[in-house]
Amino acid sequence: MANSNSPRSGLVPSVARYGFSDAERAETQLRGAGWWSDTGPGAAEPIVVALSRTPDPDLALHSVDRLRESMAEEWESLSAALAEDVELRGRLFGVLGDSTAFADHLVANPADWKRLTADAVPPRNLDERTSALLEAVRAEGDGEPGTEDGPVAELCGQRAISALRTTYRGLLLDIAARDLASIAEPALSSVPYEEVAELLSDAAVAALRAAMSVAVAELRQVGVHDTPRLSVVAMGKCGGRELNYVSDVDVVFVADGEDDIATGTRLASTLMRIVGPAFFEIDAALRPEGKAGALVRTLDGHLNYYRRWARTWEFQALLKARPVAGDRELGARYLEAVQPLVWTASEREDFVVDVRAMRRRVEEHVPAEVVERELKLGHGGLRDVEFAVQLLQMVHGRSDEELRSASTLEALRALGEGGYVARADAADLVDSYRFLRTVEHRLQLRQLRRTHLFPEFDDAGGLGVLGRAVGFRSSGRNTAGQALVAEFRRHAKQVRRLHEKLFYRPLLESVAKVPTEALRLTTSAAEERLSALGYGSPKGALRHIGALTAGMSRRASIQGALLPVLLDLLGNTPDPDGGLLAYRKVSEALAETPWYLRLLRDEGVVVERLAQLLGTSKLVPELLMRAPEVLRLLADTPALSERDPVEVAMSLRSTVSRYSDPSRAAAAARSLRRHELLRIACADLLGLVEPAVVYRALSSIWVAVLESTLDMAMRDTAASADREVPARVAVIGMGRLGGAELGYGSDADVMFVCEPCNGADEETAVKFASTVVEQVRRLLGQPSQDPPLEVDIDLRPEGKQGPLVRTLDSYLGYYRRWGEVWEAQALLRARAVAGDADLGERFCRAIDPIRYPEGGLEEAKAREIRRIKARVDSERLPRGADPATHTKLGRGGLADVEWTLQLLQLQHARDVPALRTTSTVDGLRAAAEAGLLAESDANDLIEAWTLATRVRNAVMLVRGKPGDQLPKKSQERVGVAAALGYPSSVDTGEVVDDYLRVTRHARAVVERVFYDT
Repeated sequence: MANSNSPRSGLVPSVARYGFSDAERAETQLRGAGWWSDTGPGAAEPIVVALSRTPDPDLALHSVDRLRESMAEEWESLSAALAEDVELRGRLFGVLGDSTAFADHLVANPADWKRLTADAVPPRNLDERTSALLEAVRAEGDGEPGTEDGPVAELCGQRAISALRTTYRGLLLDIAARDLASIAEPALSSVPYEEVAELLSDAAVAALRAAMSVAVAELRQVGVHDTPRLSVVAMGKCGGRELNYVSDVDVVFVADGEDDIATGTRLASTLMRIVGPAFFEIDAALRPEGKAGALVRTLDGHLNYYRRWARTWEFQALLKARPVAGDRELGARYLEAVQPLVWTASEREDFVVDVRAMRRRVEEHVPAEVVERELKLGHGGLRDVEFAVQLLQMVHGRSDEELRSASTLEALRALGEGGYVARADAADLVDSYRFLRTVEHRLQLRQLRRTHLFPEFDDAGGLGVLGRAVGFRSSGRNTAGQALVAEFRRHAKQVRRLHEKLFYRPLLESVAKVPTEALRLTTSAAEERLSALGYGSPKGALRHIGALTAGMSRRASIQGALLPVLLDLLGNTPDPDGGLLAYRKVSEALAETPWYLRLLRDEGVVVERLAQLLGTSKLVPELLMRAPEVLRLLADTPALSERDPVEVAMSLRSTVSRYSDPSRAAAAARSLRRHELLRIACADLLGLVEPAVVYRALSSIWVAVLESTLDMAMRDTAASADREVPARVAVIGMGRLGGAELGYGSDADVMFVCEPCNGADEETAVKFASTVVEQVRRLLGQPSQDPPLEVDIDLRPEGKQGPLVRTLDSYLGYYRRWGEVWEAQALLRARAVAGDADLGERFCRAIDPIRYPEGGLEEAKAREIRRIKARVDSERLPRGADPATHTKLGRGGLADVEWTLQLLQLQHARDVPALRTTSTVDGLRAAAEAGLLAESDANDLIEAWTLATRVRNAVMLVRGKPGDQLPKKSQERVGVAAALGYPSSVDTGEVVDDYLRVTRHARAVVERVFYDT
């Protein structure tokens, strides 16, 4: 019978359950360490469990076995300490389970395990790390290594390199052990990535300083006793204190004077020769002229190069410049001298374009087969974060010193706090950057080899080890490797999205073009600059700027970043002062709208378009404060300019129909009309829509408002009387509404027709319809800050004295018995627009014999029309108006063209069906096709009518209120010119000349066609 304690009895835990893939080998190694017996791990279970948690338990145990063999009799001390010291267990196993290189180091230097105990105190700062390395080469002294009075090493050559390498590897072991400890022992606190990077950077600086003491010693051995004044300036990740475990260290060497060049070059060369085999490679390729340039230059030599020859990327590299070794005072002077060059580099022509091109060139050098796995240079990699951050720093850091950090994460946080980047975006980038750098560190730790390549996505073993090293654990759903791949892809996708959002932000190019001094809005020269930009009241502009940027809020910070660009953009508009005032009003009105400033910051096209709109129009900002959602459309040209009027009308009617309360329904209709009116105005001013589209869209939204209000009023009136609806009601559009030619400030000329239904009599139907019409007019005519919604029914039979509503028979009876020729003329533009469609169409068919009379228009009636027109011209033109530039009643204006067409329609529409249209332009084209107008005459009339209509709309947009006169004030005329699409450089006299020329040609046609007897 088998012994109950036998391994085969099933009661003893299997080695395999602890994650060792080769159970037999693992059991042998554990027994050799004294951590396994026939009954299992026993008291050593915490040790075995810690081993099982490491990234690679097999590697960890194998490395322990190697270490045990190298330690001989000292093994018992380490084993006992591991049983008691949780920190030692976490640190040692964390390192051995992830890094063959550190295993090799410990096997060669077994006493170094004592560095990892809870009681061990590693070097705490840069000075202590430097002292440890100087001690290794027996260099003593209080001065700076590499200077005249600095410590000089006793050890030289290979002995010094060997001593430095061993000591430096011990310093890295201190860092890596604390970095990885929480993986093997989760109770231990983890070390943040930033702290690890700073410790690694300090270790590298200490290494450079210690190597300087050896380099000086070696020069003295060959007879060079005068130590040159030389400063070693770290660049790249070492400069930013964000170094990897394994990385080249980028440096630039600066000599004090020409006398120091020769010996400084020898010292620098010797330093590089020592540092390479002892620590890491030194890369001096970022020096002026790169590898082709002198290794050492004087400070003046550096400055001359940067001022005359340096390319954009070289200033980008200087962002992270930090003197780290050699002559401190010289290094400080170098940094002080180059910093101003860094923070004005973005003023260089095509600066932003150059930086973006450099990033694309870097991407193009990444082989396609590894681009998805390239942590550093690939899409969504570290460089995406760094390039975006550095570009934003260099553009905005000119005026904001908070952004001038050599650390990527510090700069990113400052960009978020300062409002240059959305807080959420900054936080996401920080999170992703930390993750990618952590993965990079774990990859490099394996063999202490420089690599940035993520494992193959089908390499389950490699991904599993890396995933556990990063902190993932297998679960029921995913292995650690699968979880790592999912997280890696998520972060890469997030980084790429944010990189493209920030790096290619259009606003950057605009900000970069603003001179540095103009970014400082409080300088004494601000008034002069504002005046030069075209502001008529610089003091007033400064008050607006002060109000927008006052305080320490995030909102004020974002405004501070936006305003320099806005000031330049507004300076190119017709009214910079008015535009800035409007911007302040809009900003104050939308102060609590969370996305407002974020949209302006992140979408450069919105800033550019908003500036153009505010500096041109008084109508737009008034509407914008009550319909801010339209701002979002400025970033989306199709959404702004291509919306289908039918879709808009259906949406409005659907929304209003949900309200049972008439006032709320009318308010909803007003709100939707305001939104649409603003959308159309913006698209119009930005030149994104044709004039005919504007007229149709404005008419369509008016019709939708009428339709929805009429429907609501009918339901409400019927409900109030507690009865069925007793009448059908149709709305007949007249004038510009009938022609679908409304402008921004047009009233709606309408007539209402009704007929009984549901068994009601005519009197009841008319009474009900009249109540409905009164409610429609009252609701739509209520005072408002929006352009008025005036329902004008003065064209009805008997004018203001006639009933509000008639039946179809009543209308026909009136027109047949008492209708005058001008009323038949008015009916030419009658069109069913709302209400009962069948009734409206029947009305239009019924009046056809009246507006398109059999046999044409009698000559006496034609003379009457000409007489009325002459009377209108002489009596209705406002006092003081200029008949040459009055768009409605002036010579060659709207009335001239429309009356000419309408006379032709009355005379010939009976015989020419194409003339039976309510559209002025379509009617003129039909007249030309029928031979009633010469084609050139029709073109002249169409051009004049279109221009007068556009000018009329432009006046409304610019002034914020209706007007029929081409403005006399210079600034308003400039605004009208801009609204019409003239270039900013045009002389407003040219606008007037064009208007007079076009209308003069039209007037000549009118004289021949309308007044020809």
